[in-house]
Amino acid sequence: MTMQNKITGRVYVLGDDIDTDQIIPAAHLVYSLEDPEERKKYGEYALSGVPTAQAGLPEGNIPFVKNGEHESEYAIIIAAKNFGCGSSREHAPAALEIAGVEAVIAPTYARIFYRNAVDGGFLIPAESQQSLVPFFHTGDEAVLDLDAKTVTNKRTGESYPINDLGQVSNIIDAGGIFSYARKSGMLKETADA
Repeated sequence: MTMQNKITGRVYVLGDDIDTDQIIPAAHLVYSLEDPEERKKYGEYALSGVPTAQAGLPEGNIPFVKNGEHESEYAIIIAAKNFGCGSSREHAPAALEIAGVEAVIAPTYARIFYRNAVDGGFLIPAESQQSLVPFFHTGDEAVLDLDAKTVTNKRTGESYPINDLGQVSNIIDAGGIFSYARKSGMLKETADA
């Protein structure tokens, strides 16, 4: 992904401790990320493991991806603490990206999810300074402004601070850690590449 400094999109709200098996259940890891048609399955099943009562908090019971589709109408996820906990599968941020997610905003992340999101250049893991779950509803339109370090709920007009991405933004913008290493001269191209 090429990082944009401003992302506008509808939000999907989730609670605490959304783990990688909720983001993409293990039963769906049989599909190839390299095959264009099979790759769509990761988008289709993204967040399909979230308990129905929690999906789309605070309202609940809102599907992230409509039945039979592989892209979600939600570009931004607003989550509570410890997003991406569980196993270390890089399929989790990949599935969200395939579904159309450009950014997740949470106060804390599981370290492995955060690194996988950044290293693969899949999406922007923005850190809020507090849980923003009480201030957004699924379907609200938000503006994530990385330059201003804010996320604004267009329904209420309220803005909330996010932490600066620092050097992480360079890796995401380059398309992942290996692309960044090549562009910055840390990794030399080989004749076979």
